[in-house]
Amino acid sequence: MAIASKNTWKRLSICALLGLILSWAISCSNSPSASNKQEIEFWTMQLQPQFTNYFQQLIGKFEAENPGLQVRWVDVPWTAMESKILTAVSARTAPDVVNLNPSFASQLAARNAWLDLDAKVSPQVRQQYLPKIWQASSLQNKSFGVPWYLTTRVTIYNQNLFKQAGITKPPANYTELAAVAKQIKQKTGKYAFFATLVPEDSAEVLESFVQMGVELVDAQGKAAFNSPAGREAFRYWVDLFKQGLLPREVLTQGHRQAIELYQGGETAILASGAEFMKAIATNAPEIAKVSATAPQITGKTGKKNVAVMNLIIPRDTNVPDQALKFALFVTNSQNQLAFAREANVLPSTVEAVTEYQRQIASDVSATPVDLARRISASQLKDAEVLVPAIKNLKLLQKAIYENLQGAMLGEKTVEKAIADAEQTWNQLPSG
Repeated sequence: MAIASKNTWKRLSICALLGLILSWAISCSNSPSASNKQEIEFWTMQLQPQFTNYFQQLIGKFEAENPGLQVRWVDVPWTAMESKILTAVSARTAPDVVNLNPSFASQLAARNAWLDLDAKVSPQVRQQYLPKIWQASSLQNKSFGVPWYLTTRVTIYNQNLFKQAGITKPPANYTELAAVAKQIKQKTGKYAFFATLVPEDSAEVLESFVQMGVELVDAQGKAAFNSPAGREAFRYWVDLFKQGLLPREVLTQGHRQAIELYQGGETAILASGAEFMKAIATNAPEIAKVSATAPQITGKTGKKNVAVMNLIIPRDTNVPDQALKFALFVTNSQNQLAFAREANVLPSTVEAVTEYQRQIASDVSATPVDLARRISASQLKDAEVLVPAIKNLKLLQKAIYENLQGAMLGEKTVEKAIADAEQTWNQLPSG
């Protein structure tokens, strides 16, 4: 009994001590020195650990210039970002600034989830960014994103396979690509390229429609692709597949398969960003030695793709002005230029683009990566987001890809496939 009493008092003493410590900690956290700082929560997509030092220095500089603010940086895996941000927005626990691309961000923009930047960003500040790129992050004439970094596709090709097939130059357009695909298959037994038709994956084939002159939707949001140009684009991809010039895996495997096949020497062409030349050198050094780059393959319109990453501010943020201040700081010309050099991507402000092009043009000891960057940067003047932000964009891609697959497998004619895709899209609510 005495022992029990002693243990009881001991436990009570420990609890009392913990209570005092907790009370002290709470009082400290509520002290003026701690509460004076407002926190900005910042989410990026899979930029750690490669760019950890860059962001630590960037955030440190921002906090030094804004002593009343502190930034909490959270890096989210690429594959987890969509589900995490959807959950956070629904629960009203979203970060104050988040790194997204326009196509996904537009899905939530349609639900009024993001801060309307038109009321917050002056015309003078907006004019600092490339006009087409700023426009890419808008829906129904409302701006929802601040442009950050860009990539334009380049054509990476295997010079050995080209030589074996007797091809002297890379294809510049889809007509030439079909001829090259046939020649490479006949002479080497390998495929020229891989382009996925998995509905949830890359939009490369959908973008090719636009490059071929297809209007995807009209001003009312209804299907416009059931047209002569649309049928021609459908038939192009169906013919490639039926002639055995595309691997059957295009129906089931995503863009990652295109990378694996190229790095394994099984395809002759890879459409990717210039920054991927570094990855090839690391993952497949022998392939890297025989790889060269050329401008992006396009259609009769001459249009070229640009992929945009931007910074979005959720509408429910408690610190909208501070969040916007940080977003504009991250994307100012000086910081964009620094990140472009660090990550082998392209900046999105007019001033930074001009300086970036000047710097890479004057580099006399250019590496294969540098040469790819030159091509990528030179395409900016023609580049645009080929598939603009529209409501239910992924469902549009799904309707077209699934029916395109049906035509490839001989389950329906091209005419029936495109009509079915049109009907599926138009039946969607507010399609």
